[in-house]
Amino acid sequence: MRAKKSQSLISPAGVIKLMTHAMMGAALGLAFGLALVLFNPAVANLLNHGGTPAVFVFVITLVTTFTIGATLTGVVFILSEDKET
Repeated sequence: MRAKKSQSLISPAGVIKLMTHAMMGAALGLAFGLALVLFNPAVANLLNHGGTPAVFVFVITLVTTFTIGATLTGVVFILSEDKET
């Protein structure tokens, strides 16, 4: 009988993998926000007239959205990698 292998999401290595995916998502969100501001003057104009709260909401929304998406994608990748081995 085979020994049960623990889920890699629960292990410390799995948590590190998920954190890596989350950090990649946050970096992508920041890069996308910067590109959006640089290449679309309307967005930059809205952020200039909105003040500090508008910039804060803009950045937090993009970073959070990309982070959640990258983390969920990481979960799918890790679980499918477990099924292959």
